[in-house]
Amino acid sequence: MASENSLSLEQQLCFSTYACSREMTKLYRPILQELGLTYPQYLVMLVLWEQEEISVKALGKELFLDSGTLTPLLKRLEEAGFVQRNRSKKDERKVNICLTERGRKLQTEAYRVPEYMLSASGLNQEDFERLNLEFRNLLKKLTSINTNV
Repeated sequence: MASENSLSLEQQLCFSTYACSREMTKLYRPILQELGLTYPQYLVMLVLWEQEEISVKALGKELFLDSGTLTPLLKRLEEAGFVQRNRSKKDERKVNICLTERGRKLQTEAYRVPEYMLSASGLNQEDFERLNLEFRNLLKKLTSINTNV
């Protein structure tokens, strides 16, 4: 049975994660502006720095974003010269995203982002890693629930 204060804002995990996410994104803003990226664009670049090339569909799955959100974001990254969109030669319905030379060079500058965020967050390395692991575990649980519903 729910307690009387179970509906208080402080008791809501959804609010805590929402508010933390917004504040974390604010912390990223100044350093990402120096790189010429928004936070969602930075996430795309992180995936591409790991994989070099990926389909739009796979990228959306990786980042939990739909194509309606990804398409304008990828268009802006392409206009900035960081990525290139290409139709798959095997299946013309598929669009692949790959890094340009400029996008590869940006990775060197981006190495300072994690250090900046660690400092700006006020967390030590151990707490940062622990929280990241806890949120990744929560994400796995939530996505497994949502695929079973």
